[in-house]
Amino acid sequence: MKYILIFVSIINILTFMIYGVDKYKAKHNRWRISENVLIGMAIFGGSIGALLGMYFFHHKTKKYKFSLGIPCILLIQAGFIVYFLGGR
Repeated sequence: MKYILIFVSIINILTFMIYGVDKYKAKHNRWRISENVLIGMAIFGGSIGALLGMYFFHHKTKKYKFSLGIPCILLIQAGFIVYFLGGR
């Protein structure tokens, strides 16, 4: 359990930072981080960091793939946690 919490903390911090970096790159017309990477980070445990990054940096909030997709990913992940921890 301890290692899962460490992993989730690290992946969420990294995801938050990646959203900030991509926003910076968008403002300065630089090479961008792909949307697949941004969504993939959320799927692999960084959904909280993605959601916080979206609203903190005002990034990707108008794209439905993100404004609806990231909260759905978070809800699915929360459902898995409740299911697996609630069954014990």
